[in-house]
This record gives sequence, structure tokens and C-alpha cells, in this order.
Amino acid sequence: MNKDESKAVSEILHELSNTSHVQVRSSTELAAQVSEAAEDEDEKRIDDGRGPLRRRTDYRAVRAAPRSLTLTPWQVIHAIGLGAASARQGAGRGLAEHWGSLRYSQALEANQGDYLGLSSEGRDLLRFYKATQSGEIGTGFASLLAEHVVRSRYPDHSVSVIPADVALKAGWALRSTSGTGSRPEPLQRRPHFFVEAWQPDQPSKVLLVSSKGTHSSVHQVHKQLSTAGAHVESVHIGPYGTVPYLLIGTEIPTKESLALHVLEAPGTTVLHPSGETGQADLNLALDQGNRMADVVRHAERGETTLPGYQVLPESFTWFNIVLARTEAATLTAFTGGGRPTAQYLTKEQGQRHFQHDVHANTARLRDAEHHIHGIDFVGTDHIYRLNGTRVEAFSGLEKSLYMHLHHGRVNEYRREVHGLRGQWPDRSASGKWNAVSIRADGTVMAIGLREE
Repeated sequence: MNKDESKAVSEILHELSNTSHVQVRSSTELAAQVSEAAEDEDEKRIDDGRGPLRRRTDYRAVRAAPRSLTLTPWQVIHAIGLGAASARQGAGRGLAEHWGSLRYSQALEANQGDYLGLSSEGRDLLRFYKATQSGEIGTGFASLLAEHVVRSRYPDHSVSVIPADVALKAGWALRSTSGTGSRPEPLQRRPHFFVEAWQPDQPSKVLLVSSKGTHSSVHQVHKQLSTAGAHVESVHIGPYGTVPYLLIGTEIPTKESLALHVLEAPGTTVLHPSGETGQADLNLALDQGNRMADVVRHAERGETTLPGYQVLPESFTWFNIVLARTEAATLTAFTGGGRPTAQYLTKEQGQRHFQHDVHANTARLRDAEHHIHGIDFVGTDHIYRLNGTRVEAFSGLEKSLYMHLHHGRVNEYRREVHGLRGQWPDRSASGKWNAVSIRADGTVMAIGLREE
């Protein structure tokens, strides 16, 4: 390694902590364009003999939508990694997928106006497969925007972004168990996240998020958002068609800055416990559910049963527990996985993959402790080479919060982390760490040059 190479990597890591802006676009015109794209798609489907796609179309412009998000590339990578650690648990590679977010260390940079876009490295689609890149980057931005929108509406609540597939697996089989034949189309399309606004010992508020991303033109964004309406149509919490949602499309042009396009169906769905059950005990382990994948839609001529996933009011307490424990699994997977994660998952959610501390690329898990911004964190280190230079990345959770989750104390974790709202430092570098991101859930992701 020579000085020029070391300097180049130092600059890359420094740029990860630079604050940039991302445009947010939401308007009645966008809603009309998405509706037009849905009509065009349904016409083609009818011509093909498939019939129109079942989707929700009650979206509109997001009220009081921000004009832009201000963040660092490292915060986006943190969000991508956190989501991947949980969303792909079923393959037994949660931590490996999480570290896969580091492929984007050189993919994003600010232009002259400090708006975020693809770097020359990010435009090299021979190295970063196009569909994977747009999907993963889009998911990261969508989770950050959804969190921002919900937090601004419920400032006295904590906000959690929870991978929908992992949560739904606690109650439903998401794939055919026979291996023959395909499942009905609504069961194949699902939202990407549940966003939960919560306070300790209080019923949660919940909404759905469907995320899309594209390197193509804004017209492709309109098509993707129209299809996203079918993803949120598959899940209903309470009566049919009443749960609010966000549709978010990330436009990732080759030369211009990124833009987030967002629509919403406003409303509030609160997981009030039924009369027969009290407030949810989040420390209670869940048994694997085997619920029917159908939804009841009421109409003038009576009820109709449709394929889909529905949580009725008598199951709200159960679903509150599902959301909280799925988040706990996400956080512990982010710090290193293993048995601390397995305790929060049902069989279908991938529990068996975490029964043993085995990981192909990281020899020791949850053995790293670092003092960052005056806070003790516990987690896992990952050493790799960036352009030939040894780099150290660390993902972890604040130590006392980690101990709560390590010992199955979800109630205690939520009480403590809620009390810490607004107290986390927002500085983007610390000591040996060139880039640092600390989220309101107590997780940290840091990166710096590794001393030879």
C-alpha cells in the first residue's frame, strides 16, 4: 500500500460522512400519472386475458411532504444493511447480507449542488448488477423517507421500520408448501415494510410501505408506483382497505441527482387490544402461526373472500408482539446474529438458521466493543479491503440496549430506547472512524482505515 492509495481511500471514507440532499417529489400530478400508468397496465393485462391487477388506488400527494431529505451516504448504507440483516434471514445469511451493503461505499456522491447521485463507481453496472443496485438503494432511501414522514407526524412516538416479509412469516406461509403450482397473484406481491409508531405500553400505530427503485426514466417510476399499489393491496390490518400506506419510488438517473417520488393513502390504524386481551407483553415468545391467507371484503351484496393477509382486531395484540419481536431480531442480527436472534423468530421466520453462531466471513461475532461519541457499543467487526487498503467496519447496538435484547427483554429495551429519543449524537465522524451513523434505535455503523 502506498501513500496515494491510502489517501484515496481516506477521501472515499471521508465522503461517506458528507451531508447531502435528496429531492422528494409528491404532487397531485404524480398521483394522476401513476393512475394513468395503472390504467395502461390493466388494459394490457385484459388484452392478455389476465384481467386487471388488484391494487389500491386511494393514494394522493403526501401532506406536508418534505422537499428534500438531508443525510449522508453512510446513513443510507446503514439503512440498507439494517434491512438486509433481517429481510434475508431465511437463507441463514443475515449478517453476510448486511455486510453486503458495503458494496455501496463508493456508489453515492454529492454533485456541485450537494444533491446526492451515483458516482462513477456506482454507474459501473458491470460491477453492480443494475436491478439489484436500484432495488437495494431504493429500499434504503424508502426506509429513511418513511421513517422521516411518520416521525414528523408523531413526534412523541418512537418509529420502527420492520421488513414485512419477516413479520408476515410469523403467521402465514408466504410460499407454496407443496412446491407445485403458483399461488394467487395477490399472495406473490407484498409490501416491503411495516412502519410502527409506538410508545411503551401503548397501542402502536402502523402503516404499510411499498418501495421501488429504477435507473430508468421518471415514466418507469410511474409504472413502478402503479404496481406498488398491488403490493400494499395484499395486506390489510383491520377492515379491508383501511390501513394507510406510502408508495415510494427512487429514481436513480445515471448523470442527474437522485429523486424520491412518494404518494400516500392517509389515515390511522391503531392496534388497540381487544376486550379479551390486555396490552401486549413483548417479552412473550411467539408460536408459529398457520393462518388462512384470505381477506374479507364487505360490499352491498355481502362479503367476498379474497386471497391476501389480514390482521383482524382480535389479533391486534398478537401483531403488536410480532412487530416488536421482528424488530428485535433485526437489531440482534445487525449486531452479529446467532442465538440472541433465534429467540425472537418462529420456525418459518428462520429461527433454525440462527441456532448456532456460524458465519463464513466473520470468525467472531458480537465480541467487539467500541466507545464512539462517548457511548459504549457492542457488536461485530468486519475487516476487508477497499481498493487494496485494509478497512474496518463495525455494526453494533448501545451496550445496555444490547443486553436487554440479548436476554429477551423487549419491553425493557423499548422503554429505555424511547427515553433516549433526541439524545443520540448526530456527528458523522469520531476518532479513528471516518464515518459514523447512529440511529434512534440505538444501532451504530462505523467505518475507518485499519492500522496495518
